[in-house]
Amino acid sequence: MEYRQLGASGLQVPVLSFGTATFGGGNDFFKAWGSTQAEEATRLVNLCLDAGVNLFDTADIYSDGLSEEILGKAIAGKRDQLLISTKATFTFGKAPNNQGSSRFHLLRQIEGSLKRLNTDYIDIYHMHGFDGVTPVEETMRTLDDLVQSGKVRYIASSNFSGWHLMKSQAIAEKYGWNRYVAHQVYYSLANREYEWELMPLGIDQKIGAIVWSPLAAGRLGGKYRRNSPIPQQGRVAQGGSPVPDAVVKDEVFYNIIDALDEIAAETGKSVAQISLNWLLQRPTVSSIIIGARNEEQLIQNLGATGWNLSIDQIKKLDAASEIPTIYPYWHQRQNLTLNPPPVFY
Repeated sequence: MEYRQLGASGLQVPVLSFGTATFGGGNDFFKAWGSTQAEEATRLVNLCLDAGVNLFDTADIYSDGLSEEILGKAIAGKRDQLLISTKATFTFGKAPNNQGSSRFHLLRQIEGSLKRLNTDYIDIYHMHGFDGVTPVEETMRTLDDLVQSGKVRYIASSNFSGWHLMKSQAIAEKYGWNRYVAHQVYYSLANREYEWELMPLGIDQKIGAIVWSPLAAGRLGGKYRRNSPIPQQGRVAQGGSPVPDAVVKDEVFYNIIDALDEIAAETGKSVAQISLNWLLQRPTVSSIIIGARNEEQLIQNLGATGWNLSIDQIKKLDAASEIPTIYPYWHQRQNLTLNPPPVFY
């Protein structure tokens, strides 16, 4: 397993990490992801550790805390062998202060996560989304306090826009508080908007990307084909996709699938493995979160490492997945000497 430095921190993380949103199946949305219970979760954790995957990602809202609880049971006796990433911000419970990145909510949520995970500290604590109501100063000061207390090792953002992330970093720098070292983002061959602003920001500010849904909620898993029905066993058909149908453009998507099929024939790798390997060769990407309902899926995804696509194959996928940019990016691209894009090759 390859390890990469996480942003500007000194932390080394595996290029593949394991997402545990499939643990629990505590409500209709997450049942479409999976309903893995403690016994199977323990086997998956052990399989990951054997392969060098030692970063496990969860969140307080995944199955209303059940994912954290099951992960806590699955890692019993192994805490010093692994890294835990969890998140807060989104709605949890029914009390008046049940959401957001306020001091009140974060202090309550961190205690709940620590209890459910049966641990004394979180390695990477994400703000699951930007809170535009709570002052950023309050959020960043609270996160700094959590680091100083030892309950959190590193802090990270998730699903922020460029200005959300840059404002947070600027305020942290102003007061000498801990800064976000990572940004958990949606990025896949099916949707490359991350490259327009967040990737250049990550390069400039040394913020590592931890990629969620790298297979676009299973769309890039190898079962979708042009003029074929949507697989009924997948998250998309069952209403559990975190990636809305409207953002995946059909014609572009099937052009991507065609290119993936061609490269699969050339390499002998699966469509999913090629999609993951493409991401591993993009700037700023520190780790890709893979999920699995069973051991077979996990083993298949682990095969995305240990080899690399050729430059020509990457360019073929880039061409198939390119879409027009929105303003101001199309305007900036009229003069690439002033606004050079990230270097991909």
